[in-house]
Amino acid sequence: MIVTWVTMDPTPDSQCEFGQLPTRLTSVAKGYANRFVDGGSEQRVLFIHRVVLDNLAAGQMYFYHCGSDTGGWSSVYWFSAMKSGTNWSPKFAVIGDLGNVNGISVPYIQKAISKGQYDAVLHIGDFAYDMDSDNARVGDDYMRQMEPVAAYVPYMTVVGNHEAAYNFSNYENRFTMIDHRSGQLNNHFYSFDVGPIHFIGFSSEYYYYVEYGWNQIKVQYEWLENDLKEATKPENRALRPWIITMAHRPMYCSTDDSDDCTHKESIIRKGLPIVKEYGLEDLFYNYGVDIEIWAHEHIYERMWPVYDRHVYNGSHDQPYTNPKAPVHFISGSAGCQEDIDPFVPNPAPWSAVRIRDYGYTEMTVYNNTHIDFVQISTDKGGAVVDKFTVIKEIHGPEAWL
Repeated sequence: MIVTWVTMDPTPDSQCEFGQLPTRLTSVAKGYANRFVDGGSEQRVLFIHRVVLDNLAAGQMYFYHCGSDTGGWSSVYWFSAMKSGTNWSPKFAVIGDLGNVNGISVPYIQKAISKGQYDAVLHIGDFAYDMDSDNARVGDDYMRQMEPVAAYVPYMTVVGNHEAAYNFSNYENRFTMIDHRSGQLNNHFYSFDVGPIHFIGFSSEYYYYVEYGWNQIKVQYEWLENDLKEATKPENRALRPWIITMAHRPMYCSTDDSDDCTHKESIIRKGLPIVKEYGLEDLFYNYGVDIEIWAHEHIYERMWPVYDRHVYNGSHDQPYTNPKAPVHFISGSAGCQEDIDPFVPNPAPWSAVRIRDYGYTEMTVYNNTHIDFVQISTDKGGAVVDKFTVIKEIHGPEAWL
């Protein structure tokens, strides 16, 4: 488990004390701190501390606090070390587009975390609105708001367009996403395994903020292909059959705006204009990606199994049982000051369910064949407004046959 925190002043040590009883924090882990200079007018300096807690017993609860004797200590928090193996059923909260203002889903997520309902939180881009605002003080406020969540379970992130300021520097510095294959810190694209799932997080923003460089698109695409090649080796796919991708801007949507996903040939789906390179729909389809999670649109929308704008349901009565294409859904309505987006009145045939409530998604991966999705409406006091189950007896591109 990696712990990340911020101080406003330098400290001589970055360390955490931890143990299996709150009164016996006898293990000590030391890490490091990076000096981060925000790009705003004040050039505020923050110190980002990172410590790895290792040699943990799988599935066991640990208590910890972090800091130093000279700089002070945090409160005591706790977490359960991730269970080992693949024969268990992890449960996730999926959120997207969450701000300090109008962050309607925050109390619901905080309460669920305090009750131990989720094994991790997946945040599909757009934090705080915006983390760099007021010389990064909005980012500070957001991280304090999410501490009752992120101090207790893994808080796994992908970057959104609202992180773009100063070449995404606040996002890049405040989070710690480690690619499980290379062991390197990379908050923009990385993969990790939980139970029977191989997760892939990547940056959709590379395709839209080319002022920060074109080569990043090529580098990420090649990394994605290499990661998928490894994940789909027979021995790896047998161990973790579910492959789930996470990125901010969707390939498909039916919102009534000018966002890229409303276009028939969206960039993230079909690739860069004119050259038509580095499109991701064919790549994911060819490697048999099962689920694609998106945000950006401030709504909830789930699609029928879809490829190249055509619906490939498993059957008329059971569309998500042995689907013949990946399943996409958008969960971008956690709450922010930009309000909910409108829908077009007549969506394309691939759009299955559209909901304009604030809320978030619960995802439970029961085993190698069944995943449940439940959409929670915070507008309706936590009521379930949509649910569906994806059942797959075969994973990989052969499932499309």
